[in-house]
Amino acid sequence: MTQEEGWKEKLNKKYTELGQNTDTHLEGLYWSKPIQYWDYIEVDTLLSLQKPRTILEDENVFIMYHQVNELLFKMILHEIRQVADNDDITPEFFADRLYRISRYFNVLSSSFEIMKDGMDREQYLKFRTTLTPASGFQSGQYRIIEICCTDIINLIDARYRSSFPENTGWEDKIEHMYWQAAGKDYKTGKKTLTLSLFEERYKEKFIRIAGEYEHENLWAKFKGLPKETREDESLIKAMRHLDRTVNITWVMAHYNSAKHYLESGEETKEATGGSDWKKYMHPKYQRRMFFPDLWSDDERAHWAEDQPM
Repeated sequence: MTQEEGWKEKLNKKYTELGQNTDTHLEGLYWSKPIQYWDYIEVDTLLSLQKPRTILEDENVFIMYHQVNELLFKMILHEIRQVADNDDITPEFFADRLYRISRYFNVLSSSFEIMKDGMDREQYLKFRTTLTPASGFQSGQYRIIEICCTDIINLIDARYRSSFPENTGWEDKIEHMYWQAAGKDYKTGKKTLTLSLFEERYKEKFIRIAGEYEHENLWAKFKGLPKETREDESLIKAMRHLDRTVNITWVMAHYNSAKHYLESGEETKEATGGSDWKKYMHPKYQRRMFFPDLWSDDERAHWAEDQPM
């Protein structure tokens, strides 16, 4: 059988199994236009998505930077879904996807140089006033990534984590997530406008995804593997690498960028959402880990303490 005959047989088999006529699809291929890069990537659409609110040039940099972040978040969720949907995971497959996610976060971390050194500080401090109460805190995709990486208990505010009731409903769990500290006065229970609008947009989605990923998040998938797979050193290394990459390296890159803009002038500024951004952002306060059992007691106790304030 020639290569041409082999492809014809494969095409016939494909379309027969779909209940389709191969000749009809071949005729459609004849009449179709060739694909172009700009159409496939939707370049014109992408380039039209920047809608600055001011006349300050660097606001465009700020917008595009965050749009790139959201695309990378979508890529990360794509990798997580591949693990969640796989019922026969090998250590090699699992570790490969974890390293993919780590690489995406490495790009995110290094890209903070754009925010820290690639924008004029005075321009930023002017256009940011038009963004209130909007905040990077409101990235729904990033919160979904966290929910899809670990058990919810590991995302509960550190002040309540050790004594948090196991049978609490999803809504109450979301109410006690660590990031609530950035938008809630725990003495009065009053929420900032930033948090209230964020929850109005995403809370129901968070609750739904938390339920869907209760047994499918990365940590749950790992714990459900056979003992010999859980003890695979290369897989454990990949898990630990991802944990540190996301919960220390990426968080500190964000923290240092915020510090550059909010503290480098004559007057210390507050975050656009009004949060106590230092205690919210620095990882040593929440000691957040996706895979806590893969770290020693000493490592957990001193998580991120080597990172400067």
